[in-house]
Amino acid sequence: MSFAEIVTKVDGWVWGPVLLVLLAGTGVYLSVRMGFPQFRKFGYAMKNTIGKMFSKQEAGKGEVTPFQAVTTALAATVGTGNIAGVTGAIVAGGPGAVFWMWLCALFGMCTKYAEVLLAVKYRERNDKGDWVGGPMYYIKNGLGKKWAWLSVIFCLFAAMAAFGIGNMTQVNSIASSINGVIDAWGGNAEARTFVLFGQTVPVTSLIFGAVVAVIVGLVLFGGIKRIGSVTEKLVPVMAVVYIVFSLVVIFANVKFIPQTFAMIFKGAFNADAALGGAFGIMIMTTIQKGVGRGVFSNEAGMGSAPMAHAATSETEPVKQGLYGIFEVFMDTIVICTMTSLVLLTAYCRLGDGLGIEWGGNGDAQLIQAAMGSVVGGKLGALIVAVGLSLFALSTIISWSLYGSRCFEYLCGPRLGTKLSVFYKIIFLVLLPVGATLKIGVVWDLADALNGMMAFPNLVALLLLSGVIIKTTKEFFSDKSKL
Repeated sequence: MSFAEIVTKVDGWVWGPVLLVLLAGTGVYLSVRMGFPQFRKFGYAMKNTIGKMFSKQEAGKGEVTPFQAVTTALAATVGTGNIAGVTGAIVAGGPGAVFWMWLCALFGMCTKYAEVLLAVKYRERNDKGDWVGGPMYYIKNGLGKKWAWLSVIFCLFAAMAAFGIGNMTQVNSIASSINGVIDAWGGNAEARTFVLFGQTVPVTSLIFGAVVAVIVGLVLFGGIKRIGSVTEKLVPVMAVVYIVFSLVVIFANVKFIPQTFAMIFKGAFNADAALGGAFGIMIMTTIQKGVGRGVFSNEAGMGSAPMAHAATSETEPVKQGLYGIFEVFMDTIVICTMTSLVLLTAYCRLGDGLGIEWGGNGDAQLIQAAMGSVVGGKLGALIVAVGLSLFALSTIISWSLYGSRCFEYLCGPRLGTKLSVFYKIIFLVLLPVGATLKIGVVWDLADALNGMMAFPNLVALLLLSGVIIKTTKEFFSDKSKL
């Protein structure tokens, strides 16, 4: 059995029923125990998150504003998964995968809220004076020394996952999408190539990878405050650009929206019936693709986003936790839904002419075709390339922080911040490499490591659920804090 086959099998096992039930079950359990705060307090959460985003916020040394904290976390969650990942889930699992993605997000809001709350509650300062936190710290400071091994496991998986899901796969998507634009606009990305590890690679891919490495390096070595400063500008722009052009396509296909929603809800329980034919998509595949892609996109339960939120200047854990609710809502309910409606309304209008092979694989080229069917092929390719590139770049920036924070923790408080420089250098070197390789196996490996991160984090959330519930009740019972 080859290495690629082993990785694929491991990935399938990790993202099997056990993890999906644990992810969904944790969200359901916390929601029930806290009385569904993501619904009861949704208005309050939006008022105190998005409602305050554009008011003046200040942060001290080694910390970022609450808005910068959430944009740093959103920068990581809003990535290629929102375009290529959602498309792949719908193609493989049918339109019903969108329903399960939504359902996962509704409970994931509570999971993300709990993660962020604990990250702020149990954070600490490193030797540079920066706030640091996340699963490793709420495991250590919340559960005690006997659970230290769990924090080490989380950091090992997260530090390795950053090289894949937050680095090579993302920069590869940037290079591929921009090469696609060059070809769509009459150029030839393959005109100049070189051979690397037996593969013919466009020179443009190496150039794009090097440019991304320089940009990320300038941001990364500027520390948490520079990361926060960049993401607070980048995330709103990239989200607005993608949403606006998605709405253009959706409104152009507006008469197909009722049919699209019918396909989604019917397909949630019978994919073949929703598509009007026998495609052989099993209900378990629909659920697995929807839940798996939903979690992969919004990262609720993964333990990554709390590392960004821990740097906030906000001292009240519950208030920062509300940003976790907003984060999942924005990522999945808004942006992933845009991708879903663009693809499915275009399919309702064009049918097989869109080129979807149900039950197979789907990628960003299908969204390019869906966009292009309304705005033209060249502009469609450009829109998707810009959106995908901005999403991927923001993900790389945030995951460079996550990976270095985990490496720092593994090296200990005395040497961590010093030795993390070597981790950052390796992270940057891998960017041009990732841009030039065919990295299907890296996607599977990164996917598996992402899933492995979730296990220790979810165990910690369940063990600390009493703290989460008590902290939440105390906050909302104290009218002076509201």
